[in-house]
Amino acid sequence: MRRFLLLTTAAVLLLAGACTTDRPTPGASEAPFKKGSGTLRVLAGSELHDLEPILDDVKAATGVTVELTEIGTLDGIEKVAAGAAVRDQDAIWFSNNRYLELHPQASGRIDVSTKVANSPVVLGLRAGKAKELGWDEHRPTWSEIAEAAGAGRFTYGMTNPAASNSGYSALVGVAAALAGTGRALTSAEITALTPRLRSFFAGQSLTAGSSGWLADAYVGRQSGGAPVDGLVNYESVLLSLNEGGKLEEPLTVIYPADGVVTADYPLTLLSGASEQARTNYAAVADYLRRPSTQRKIMETTFRRPAVPGVELTGSFGPAGGGLVELPFPARYADATALVTGFGDSLRKPARTIYVLDVSGSMKGARVKGLQSALLGLSGADSSLSGELTRFNGREQVIMLPFSTTPKAPRRFDLPAENRQPVTDQIRGYVRGLATAGDTAIYDALTSAVDLARQLDAKDPDRFTSIVLLTDGERTVGPRLPEFKTYHAKLPAKIRSIPIFTLLFGEGNVDEMTEVARISGGRTFDARGGSLAGVFKQIRGYQ
Repeated sequence: MRRFLLLTTAAVLLLAGACTTDRPTPGASEAPFKKGSGTLRVLAGSELHDLEPILDDVKAATGVTVELTEIGTLDGIEKVAAGAAVRDQDAIWFSNNRYLELHPQASGRIDVSTKVANSPVVLGLRAGKAKELGWDEHRPTWSEIAEAAGAGRFTYGMTNPAASNSGYSALVGVAAALAGTGRALTSAEITALTPRLRSFFAGQSLTAGSSGWLADAYVGRQSGGAPVDGLVNYESVLLSLNEGGKLEEPLTVIYPADGVVTADYPLTLLSGASEQARTNYAAVADYLRRPSTQRKIMETTFRRPAVPGVELTGSFGPAGGGLVELPFPARYADATALVTGFGDSLRKPARTIYVLDVSGSMKGARVKGLQSALLGLSGADSSLSGELTRFNGREQVIMLPFSTTPKAPRRFDLPAENRQPVTDQIRGYVRGLATAGDTAIYDALTSAVDLARQLDAKDPDRFTSIVLLTDGERTVGPRLPEFKTYHAKLPAKIRSIPIFTLLFGEGNVDEMTEVARISGGRTFDARGGSLAGVFKQIRGYQ
């Protein structure tokens, strides 16, 4: 999905007609603005949406329009490493470049880098829970946090490390702190830490593919009957939640005494960028690093300044002592092993029910695209994103095809090790999907939710989600209002199982959006791009 942060024609006219006091002006001790022209095209993470007002100021001050194209972190790393990013982009802007810089093919792909802001990944707990644990006055270590989580004393949400930097930073930080070596972790040390890391992740009850969606899901869970005690997320996200007015109880931000991993948001020029792009980059980077801009970024987005001399506001902690920066893995293999180990052996295992339209309209290229996407998840995709989004050890995968009626579900239980025999079974099943008949969407969804309820009763300690793919409207069976009535009567835990819907073919966009909304899920647009790419994106939320 492409998202652009552009000044509209109306905004440009407004700026042109505004009085000079509305235009950015250099601070008293700052040099004149550097100038550029045209557009700086930037491949960026979705979390930078809140910088839109700052980028409006960039345009007014420098003459450069910053155009952000949203991409997932893994997809972005792959695009840069393959040399494809520079074909239509000038720069990248992710929360950090640490994983990218370890990639064996990334050498020579990136040029100068400018750190724009800082935000450590920390723990936020609702105030009452923090007080109950004594962490409103005492700064716990990650070991204390892991012990309390493993004992069931609190629950939290965290993004998937395979999809989001905040989750990956948390995983790195917890592992490094528990190891206590003060140096970068090795794969062998990661394996030795498995029992203690499992204890920490036993407390996780909410997952997501992005830090912003995680925050929204946390807010939604407050009144949905399945609340969560806190979040592991960027400090900036936690402080923004406290200021947003949507929390029933404020979050106490907890800064682990043994350290954190910090995002530094480096705006990075790509090697091979044009001379005009270099001029534009220099102008934008200069503007973003000015003390006056840094102060505005801090006050509006709750990210810490990246330059010295800008005093922090009272929102930031900790009250006593500083923040220790924990070491990041030094080798690409170790960094990757940490993520794959998380999915296969550390986190609560997933249970995913794939509700798959195999009606007559799916015949031909559409069902082949579906088969290709599922085969990729079974291990056929050997790319970095394919490796990190494949089905994990201990995962429960259920295929529930439907057409005129729901078909019999097929369940696959992947073992912790030696997954090949089961993934071979999945591939054989997927290749055998055949199309015919009408489209009973809500019959199939009801069957999926009923099945999830039965399975959860027997094995409740899993992240359960439902993925619905259909290319058309319901033609037989119950309609959306009947499904909503059924869904509203479910127990809170089952009602909160997210349903992820794919916008595909001629599917009803409004209905798919509503199904995702009532379940706390999300819609994914597969109409203009790769179905395989969208299925991999969904994996971050499972």
